[in-house]
Amino acid sequence: MVSDMGLTELVRPVVEGLELEFWGLEMVVQGREKTLRVYIESDKGIAVEDCEAVSRQLSSLFDVEDPIVGEYTLEVSSPGLDRPLFEAAQFAQYVGETVKIKLRSAFEGRRNFRGALSGVEDDEVIIVVDGHEYILPIESVEKANIVPRF
Repeated sequence: MVSDMGLTELVRPVVEGLELEFWGLEMVVQGREKTLRVYIESDKGIAVEDCEAVSRQLSSLFDVEDPIVGEYTLEVSSPGLDRPLFEAAQFAQYVGETVKIKLRSAFEGRRNFRGALSGVEDDEVIIVVDGHEYILPIESVEKANIVPRF
């Protein structure tokens, strides 16, 4: 199977070719089931037709390139209110917001953080949890999401 980075290199040009913004992707494995989630964005918002167009193009590309071993489900959607964060620039857009971050391995005895995103420096995010500031390398982040405000 191609790495997430390899998939990104295949997916990004397809999304951008449809004049949409590639937000990110994730491969979710639950038991034997694999789901490739591709997130797209646009200043005008994302319509069902946008998701369908990206899905059709990616399905055609994946039929030829065959980047994923075995069966999988392809999902294309907007990032939504609890949008996942993948890159430093995305984290920087949401400084001041509450985020949930899960690390690949423990840092100072914990893997899960929920607090205020207070900044981004180089390839590190700064999050304040219960008055304590943590500086986390983006490369160690397994999953990060905005916590929506209602």
